[in-house]
Parts: sequence; C-alpha cells; structure tokens
Amino acid sequence: MPKTAYRCQVSRYTAAAGAARSARPNHRWLDVVAVAVVAALGGLVFGGWVLFQQHQKDDAAKEALAAAQNYVLKLTNLDSEAVDARFADIMDGSTGEFNDSYRKSSQQFRQEMVQRQVHTRGSVVAAAVKSATPDKVVVLMFVDESISNRDSSRSQLDHVRIKVTMVKLNGRWMARKVQLL
Repeated sequence: MPKTAYRCQVSRYTAAAGAARSARPNHRWLDVVAVAVVAALGGLVFGGWVLFQQHQKDDAAKEALAAAQNYVLKLTNLDSEAVDARFADIMDGSTGEFNDSYRKSSQQFRQEMVQRQVHTRGSVVAAAVKSATPDKVVVLMFVDESISNRDSSRSQLDHVRIKVTMVKLNGRWMARKVQLL
C-alpha cells in the first residue's frame, strides 16, 4: 500500500473518530460539577457536625457551671441545726469518688458540727469552666467562706479555691470529684 493511500485511510479514520466524538455531548463538565456538589455537601455536613458538637459542649459547660456553683453553696453553707437535711442534699448531688469519701467521713463531721455548733456561710466569688465535654465538665471556683462556732465569738473568713468535676448522669449534673486547691 502506498504511503499516500495509508495517510488517506488514517486521515479518514481520524476524521471519523473526531466526528463521532463531536456527535457525543461532552459530559466532562457534568462530572466536575457532580464532584464539586458532593464535596460541598460533605463540607456542609462536616461543618454542621462540628457546630453541633461545639453547641453541645457550650450547653454542657453552662449547665454544669450553674450546677457546680449551686453544689458548692450546699457544701459551704452548713448549719449545725439543720445538718442532716444539708448532708442529704450533699449526698444527693454527688456520685462516685466524692460521694464515697463524703459518706465515710460525714458521721464524724456531723458530730463535730453539732457539738461545736458550727455555722458556715459560703459565697462563690468567681467560677470558670476549665474543660468541657457533653457529659463531663471541670469547674474552678474561688469561694469565700466564713466559719463560726460556739468557741469563737468572731467568724473566721477563708478564701478557698475549689475544683469540681461534674458528670451528667440520667440527665442530671452531679459532683464526682471535689478538690481543695
């Protein structure tokens, strides 16, 4: 076959392939658009999930901070005349490590409070969330506590730093750990 005839066949074949290609619509741009839409939707879903997680942490921090402040007020406002009711409140608002240790020491603590007619008055001066997850929040507090008893005519003022670990159990924030710093 002469070279010119071969070139003609190749040219015809190339022309026919080009014509077939141009007869088919070009769907590449649709593929690009589809990938872009899927990526955008994925980004929106991920962004929504991140915002939801942050919202859950923020809500948990807010709720646990209020619960921790109320709980510390129960701990620091004691009256020897109503000690049993207050101890029941303290036990009801705690769980785990703190509940166990408070239960063990409460009987002796109760006796001393009643015998010495101890009265304590506490107020939370400042409080902040150190860390938060949807079901566990660590709160730091500065508390002023005045303590009086029958042996002393004047109240003694203490400035106390407290770290409280709050956990959410059955929809309720409870103190798991209370530490004096």
